Amino acid sequence: MQARRAARELALILFSQMDIMQNAQTCDFQDIVVKSVRTLTNSSIEDLNAVSKEILAIKGFISNYEANHPKNLKRPIEVSDKPVEIPMTDEMQKKLDDLLDIAERTMLALEIAEMTALEENSEVKKYIKRITKDFIAHKKEIDEQIKQLAQGWDINRLVKMDKDILRIAICELLFVKAAPVKVVIDEAVELAKKYSTEDSASFVNGILAKVVLQNDLK
Repeated sequence: MQARRAARELALILFSQMDIMQNAQTCDFQDIVVKSVRTLTNSSIEDLNAVSKEILAIKGFISNYEANHPKNLKRPIEVSDKPVEIPMTDEMQKKLDDLLDIAERTMLALEIAEMTALEENSEVKKYIKRITKDFIAHKKEIDEQIKQLAQGWDINRLVKMDKDILRIAICELLFVKAAPVKVVIDEAVELAKKYSTEDSASFVNGILAKVVLQNDLK
């Protein structure tokens, strides 16, 4: 995983804690990053626990299906069940897809935690700090951009996650200016897909496209 992608995910967690954001210039930034990593890993542990329960449920379903299959109901009780074919239903496929998705997110979270912990002055920490400081310095301008471009939406009523994703991306586009425009937008859309609602990805993409156009970004 690229360091800046990891930094964006941690920044999103950090931005969700606005009380920390207000004091980010005076408090221990290392402590903020550690808390953000801990939040990410704790969420991953919860996901893994949920995955374990789902896997046990699927295992139970398979065992019951095998035991109650007509081929095995005819067999003597003392004889082991014969393996049987299991129809792959849409519901089962969806459950497996969900489990794979959670497993992938968990692996990424652990990778982010490892990247952040390996170096005291890692690129991940430096980039989070850069985004945070630039956001604090330009918060009013960034929120004004969102307010102007999100026509028909009250900025105070936007989904919190969407607003924070937009804040990070606009901060990068207008003030940090360390990554290509397309990369910033693509990764903001991916964060929306991963952490927010079904409609968030297209909403975030649309607002950022307007930011690029309005500010003549290349």
